[in-house]
Amino acid sequence: MKRLFPFCAIALLSACNGDDAKHTATDDIIPAKVTAVTFDEQRFRTDIETLSSDKFEGRAPTTQGEKLTLEYLSAAFTQMGLKGAYKGSFLQPVPMVSYTASEQQQVTLAGMDLQYRQDIVLGSRHDSNQVSIKDAPLVFVGYGINAPEYGWNDYQDLNMKGKIAIILVNDPGFAHPEGAKFNGKAMTYYGRWSYKFEEASRQGALGAIIIHDTEPASYPWSVVENSWTGAQQDLVQSKAEQDQRVQVEGWLTLDSATALFDKAGLSLTSLMDRAATNSLNVDLAQTASIEFANKAEYADSYNVVATLAGSKQADEQILFTAHWDHIGTDDTKDGDQIYNGALDNATGTAGILEIARQFAQQAKQGHGLARSLTFIATTGEEQGLLGSRYYAANPIYPIDKTVAVFNLDSTNIYGKTKDYTIVGKGQSELENYLDRAVAKQNRTSQGELNPASGGFFRSDHFSFAKLGVPAVFAGGGNEPLDEATAQYKTAMLVKMKGCYHNVCDHYRPEWDLSGSLQDLGVYYQAAAELGNNQDWPGYFAGSEFNQLRPAD
Repeated sequence: MKRLFPFCAIALLSACNGDDAKHTATDDIIPAKVTAVTFDEQRFRTDIETLSSDKFEGRAPTTQGEKLTLEYLSAAFTQMGLKGAYKGSFLQPVPMVSYTASEQQQVTLAGMDLQYRQDIVLGSRHDSNQVSIKDAPLVFVGYGINAPEYGWNDYQDLNMKGKIAIILVNDPGFAHPEGAKFNGKAMTYYGRWSYKFEEASRQGALGAIIIHDTEPASYPWSVVENSWTGAQQDLVQSKAEQDQRVQVEGWLTLDSATALFDKAGLSLTSLMDRAATNSLNVDLAQTASIEFANKAEYADSYNVVATLAGSKQADEQILFTAHWDHIGTDDTKDGDQIYNGALDNATGTAGILEIARQFAQQAKQGHGLARSLTFIATTGEEQGLLGSRYYAANPIYPIDKTVAVFNLDSTNIYGKTKDYTIVGKGQSELENYLDRAVAKQNRTSQGELNPASGGFFRSDHFSFAKLGVPAVFAGGGNEPLDEATAQYKTAMLVKMKGCYHNVCDHYRPEWDLSGSLQDLGVYYQAAAELGNNQDWPGYFAGSEFNQLRPAD
């Protein structure tokens, strides 16, 4: 993979200790003997069912649902005998602010009145009571990318002060995978919505609006509507940081965007084609007026951090991460108003609990690891990896002593598979450990089928990858073990269709969790091997993170 954002990498290098740059190559290490374990499926099910029950109210940060979740996880880690990593407590405070934009919004683009939720979703990450924008010029900035290493700058010769950027989703590689720039169908960091809002802010824009398109976004408009309305959490920022951020940000439906460009006498389809081949910006000669009430509320949320100390290299940490949070509730909906988040991510949270129990039990029997294991149930992943970003910036254990990160996010509910998916495969030597564990299960590992979704940049492991810590997000597969499993998977996929970030993501007793347990075994075996040697995996040449912690 080509380098995506050297401006980040260079800054991050100063945060990493160069003394740990010498690593032992994984291929030269004889795998340590790993004790076989048996995961408790019923206990795993109970954790998923409890965490995603209506009682937990969708586990939104800073709510009663969070309080119940923290109590449940803390009790579980206490029962295992793990130690609280934050000053003796399991709870690491994460200072957060919730921004809530009014549902009553007056939005006019190019003279067209747009309907909130139906046509457009807007919010503001500013501590102000009112957003009021009058006749702000609209500028189409292609994909909204400034990438010097690709000779690409959609903001070339623009002064964005007082203007609103209209931006395409994903990056040019998706539309023209045969091109020499970007990474083909595999999304780069430049394709992520978070980058687009950040870059518009750096350019001094007043606002930034992304045009939603289902295929390159990899999710339908309903996900935008459900995820970007209601309270939006963020990490607390300094006044200077907040002042730099765009005043308004959000999403526009493709149909509404097409109508906007028609009003400007332009073809959106034609401009999309042009934007995918070369840097592009076009003044639409149209304006936007936006008015809505806004409020900011400050409260701490919490990461749950539990450590099982190693016996010989206790200062060296292997991390397991899974986000405990989900979207919460929406009282504007008719009928079911709770986003239970069973698959996403009660399954992953239950997964790190079950892995932790097995390692704790092995330690009690005298088979503990040389290195320490730390399990982090993170907050605010759904709002932009907030908990993992905060931990990475404020680590309890030094980043240069963090060996690797194994991330669980939505485990396999579709039965056993012959293959195993490593998201963003080809990044680091940590994958060698997964490959060996997968081979013991007579399975083969491969990359994800849809790299255009940018999965490597969408979950908590990415917060650590940006600092050079080898981090993996893996699990599941595409080839069912047998015909019976294939038939079950087909039927369950129908039941789960449209449930991502929706109220139908609730626990189902008929889920076949054998595939999840199979995958927990891969992570367990890989961590056990790495935990009993002195290897420091690094990133392969060609990875954008190679210069931070290179493979030997």
